[in-house]
Amino acid sequence: MVNYPNGKKSSWNRPSTPAADRGMDLEHDINVSNAYYLQENIAIIHKKPTPVQVVKVDYPERRAARITEAYYKIPSTTDYNGLYRGKYIDFEAKECASRTSFPLQLIHEHQLSHLANVTSQGGIAFIIVRFTYYYQCFLVMEEKVNSFRKESRRKSIPYTWFLENGYQIPYNYVIPVDYLSIIRELYFKTEETK
Repeated sequence: MVNYPNGKKSSWNRPSTPAADRGMDLEHDINVSNAYYLQENIAIIHKKPTPVQVVKVDYPERRAARITEAYYKIPSTTDYNGLYRGKYIDFEAKECASRTSFPLQLIHEHQLSHLANVTSQGGIAFIIVRFTYYYQCFLVMEEKVNSFRKESRRKSIPYTWFLENGYQIPYNYVIPVDYLSIIRELYFKTEETK
């Protein structure tokens, strides 16, 4: 609710996002954060391209090729990977519109297996979940998510679980999803105190 000086009141509601575009706001914010990390020589982390097999291309004009049919070659692994302070980082990012829980169906089995493999090889693997209703982002280590999935019969992870087991990612204008501030605390804090 916005209260204007002339006494009028106005409310603003964020327009609902179509299902096909969910995650684009989070993806945009992570890309902005990654661009900042790269520009400031903090880390090199990029969005992974989705492997696509082009089947049919129409050429209505000589220089105007248009892909009309394509399929995913193989299931993609995760959204982002790169390096930070000599450590390999790999993570998946998801947005969730629910106020109460995060549906596990949003993360595929092969993605969680991939993240577990990254951890087993000494890399840093996690998921970032944004609850759009609260506009809160959480970083949760891969081990916690896989543990929940194996130990619980639930088909979703409660929002309260994220409050207890995740790390809320700070927001600021320059780095909208500053997930490396949490990774720095978890993995590199002792190096900074030396």
